[in-house]
Amino acid sequence: MSDEMTNSRPVWWTGSYFNEGAGRGFLSDKVREECGVFGVVGHPDAASLCYYGLHALQHRGQESAGICIAGPGVFTFHRGMGLVKEVFNSDNMALLAGSNAIAHVRYSTSGESQLVNAQPLVFNYRGGNLAIATNGNLVNAGSLRRKLERQGSIFQTTSDTEVLAHLIARSPSDDVKTAVKEALTQLVGGYAFLIQTREKLIAALDPNGLRPLVLGKCGDAWLIASETCAFDAVGGSYVRDVQPGELIVFDFLTGEMRSERFAEVKRRALCAMEYIYFARPDSDLDEINVHAARKRMGRRLAEESFVDADVVTGVPDSSISAAIGFAEQTGIPYELGLIKNRYVGRTFIQPSQELREQGVKMKLSAVRRVVEGKRVVMIDDSIVRGTTSLRIVNLLREAGATEVHVRISSPPYMNPCFYGIDTPDRKGLIAASHDVEMIRRKINADSLYFLSKEGLIDSIGRLPGEYNGGLCTGCFDHDYPTDVEDRLEKGEEHIVGSV
Repeated sequence: MSDEMTNSRPVWWTGSYFNEGAGRGFLSDKVREECGVFGVVGHPDAASLCYYGLHALQHRGQESAGICIAGPGVFTFHRGMGLVKEVFNSDNMALLAGSNAIAHVRYSTSGESQLVNAQPLVFNYRGGNLAIATNGNLVNAGSLRRKLERQGSIFQTTSDTEVLAHLIARSPSDDVKTAVKEALTQLVGGYAFLIQTREKLIAALDPNGLRPLVLGKCGDAWLIASETCAFDAVGGSYVRDVQPGELIVFDFLTGEMRSERFAEVKRRALCAMEYIYFARPDSDLDEINVHAARKRMGRRLAEESFVDADVVTGVPDSSISAAIGFAEQTGIPYELGLIKNRYVGRTFIQPSQELREQGVKMKLSAVRRVVEGKRVVMIDDSIVRGTTSLRIVNLLREAGATEVHVRISSPPYMNPCFYGIDTPDRKGLIAASHDVEMIRRKINADSLYFLSKEGLIDSIGRLPGEYNGGLCTGCFDHDYPTDVEDRLEKGEEHIVGSV
């Protein structure tokens, strides 16, 4: 297989330089999602729809972006490092002419942050051109890659997504749908794939439904995306969620869309962190609005851990919905006590060492007139390492808050994720080795409370482990939906991260 394309249309692979360090350093206490995918079938300006769809999904990945156009006689792509607006311009968009496309935004942990790993990954094999975009992580990528290398495969990237391409290429079947189905049965993990040839676009969701994937329409064109907010950005409408173990095949030649299974549903387990932190508040996951779910988390948090205070504030942005819910339930006024500077996270000007040490002050500001002399309830969605929580509590105290009570709208984050979320191992997770009182002292809070797991599940409105409506809560309770622990005991390599 080769990443060099030889076809009748030129292949474009360019992009802008990305200062990786600037993008990660300031609020590093947050776990990171790994990517968003977007697909279009049957629209005359597919690339423009992808461009706006990727903008809506930019929160899922800021390191690279790409679009691949395909159809009979057409296979053209452009990808680069940086934000969507940095990677694409009028000149390269003009080269992406076609009615079918897949697109991707990436945040890397598995595979370095470099152009060769930017997606969609594009290959040339005996069946023709192949492009793949992924959100998720293959738990058994390491063992599959070693097996394929022993069989002669030469990998072009350090991305675990390339494993799927090699499995497809090695299938004895010349039918791409059959080859994809055979390849998917060998994978373990959480994934949402968009796979494109000149004739077809194939979408697939892992048998546990760990990662989100939704189907939509824009006029007569089909859309597929990681979140429904991407449909809103292009004037599309939601049709339904892709089901665990489902394979959807769009045929460019006939215009048909067919759905079938490549695997039976094992244990329904959509990642709970999608509702808590990752997804945009205007998105719906399994027809549950994310903002509404977060408000219910805040209300339940207030019921479980009321504290007498003067103002409630949320750490922007993902905690604001829960903070509003907490305030409504308690009757304590909600105020913008913390303001986010949106122009610090990605800067091409390296700050001084002194400013680097004050990273949170560059990213967040406390509003003195709001918090001075007040007892403040600070709502956040999670505590991972605890370092940023300490800095934010101290920001509020420096601004004159007399008390700072921290309320977290999720249970203690105690275990690493193996399905597409960037988390440290247990040694880097403060809740894995500290009880609540110890964490309270570490972050300098007057009180600290985490939402109970039961409160989280009730707030979302889903029940873990059920065929319809289960959640993955492994990061809170060590109850992983796949055989992660068996593989760890065998010493098998795991890639914590994605794509």
